[in-house]
Amino acid sequence: MSFAHLHVHTQYSILDGLSDIGKLFARSREIGLKALAITDHGNMYGVKEFLKVAKDFPDVKPIIGCEVYVNPEGRFSKRGREDQGANHLILLAKNIQGYYNLVKLVSLGYTEGFYYKPKIDKELLEKYHENLICSSACLGGEIPQKILKGDIAGARESVQWYRDLFGDDYYLEVQLHKSEIPGYAEDVYPAQLEVNKVIFSLAQELGVKVIATN
Repeated sequence: MSFAHLHVHTQYSILDGLSDIGKLFARSREIGLKALAITDHGNMYGVKEFLKVAKDFPDVKPIIGCEVYVNPEGRFSKRGREDQGANHLILLAKNIQGYYNLVKLVSLGYTEGFYYKPKIDKELLEKYHENLICSSACLGGEIPQKILKGDIAGARESVQWYRDLFGDDYYLEVQLHKSEIPGYAEDVYPAQLEVNKVIFSLAQELGVKVIATN
């Protein structure tokens, strides 16, 4: 069984990532990983360096992606505080056409949807989803948020919407990060346990594949 990190924040995830791209590739080669993704928060600033470094590691396939913010009220909404309820979503380019669509989505997040953070919406996803792989992201994703609020029916509807749009290129994502480091949020691990249980159930019910990310 092979494994690849498909949800990775580099130092280009401003204030939310620390990993040096060169060290990421070196470590991936060291432990025998065959692929490595870049999915920085809301931006693709690190892609040029990511691809440049990847040339020195031909045995590790670079996967270009982004963790976008999806505004449920539409990308033009300026209501609320910094996060204003924007849902996280992982998008990965399958090929050059997917890369162009990803660039378009991220760019529009800045030119049309920027309010504290760059935001897109489902209208843009419908327009530029082709040749993109999508996963439901972390606890900040739409499905996990609905699960945590007890809205299982809503979570099911969301899974069906993304599945119908992306087809076999849609995945439900699970994470499990137990930490005893002082200062870390103590509610993350219990929330992941709760969310994962429902995600596996919905995946089986709706025929959606599951991936584990770090």
